[in-house]
Amino acid sequence: MKTRLVRKGVFTLIEDVREAVSPPSEGFYWIDAHVDELASLQPLFGLHDLEVEDCLSEEEQRPKLEVHEGHYFIVINSIRFDDEEIFLRALNIFLGRHYIITVTRQKINELRSVKPILLEEQVDQPDVFLYHLIDRVVDNYFLVGDRIETRIDQLEEDILMHTKKSHLEEIINLRSEILWLRKALGPQKELLHALNKRDLKLIDNQLQHYFGDIHENAVKIAEAFDTYRDLIGNLREAYQSSLAGRANEIMRVFTALTTIFMPLTFITGIYGMNVDNLPGAHYRWAAYGLLGLMLVVGFGMFYLFRKKNWL
Repeated sequence: MKTRLVRKGVFTLIEDVREAVSPPSEGFYWIDAHVDELASLQPLFGLHDLEVEDCLSEEEQRPKLEVHEGHYFIVINSIRFDDEEIFLRALNIFLGRHYIITVTRQKINELRSVKPILLEEQVDQPDVFLYHLIDRVVDNYFLVGDRIETRIDQLEEDILMHTKKSHLEEIINLRSEILWLRKALGPQKELLHALNKRDLKLIDNQLQHYFGDIHENAVKIAEAFDTYRDLIGNLREAYQSSLAGRANEIMRVFTALTTIFMPLTFITGIYGMNVDNLPGAHYRWAAYGLLGLMLVVGFGMFYLFRKKNWL
């Protein structure tokens, strides 16, 4: 657990977290804690038992906003896209008048990337910190969306160039993750709408309007994932069409080869009969003549099929 005093975006480490109970003369306190450290923070800041239980739960948490007299409890999902798999990680936030507590189970990149923004903007209030943090979380959805779109384009190109059975598994996995993520975006939009429209005394009225811009971005993200879902459906159709095209190509080749061998089979069938008076059967060079005739017929039909683009 790290406790920082934030003054105009500048961080000062505080050794004893109990100092953060009282408001500072300037700035605010940021406490970055692991879920296992909540037990020591709960009595100091009067955190509700159910909120602590939500943080400790290993089950996936629904994004939400809970309002209490002295603080707000906010749950928002951070997103990551590693090794072609999408992860959602809960970011639990307790917002007070002079402090903000972020509680996580795994490392969340937005907590690190927001620091330069706080310094640049000379952030001096916990609600402004909350805005920039949530803005970074939502922006990462755009980055993940771009990676998904790139992956879909690459899959489409691979399918058109050379279809493999593994492509179908990739399409199914990617589609299931997009549908799962699209479902998870619903509560996230509700949370952002609440931060924009709800009467919240711990968030400045002018700052609440900026949460409306974040909500609009969340709506755009949800629409983008609807588009990705449709593109995945098109990919599956392309995969099936490619398989059907390959099957037709193979059948065309087999049909052409069968057609080429039909006259050859006819010739060998006649001269393979156990009959003595077949024309030329007793000629000295009959076998070589028949082989030559079969080669001429076979290569002649092959040339004809190639010329007509049947092979």
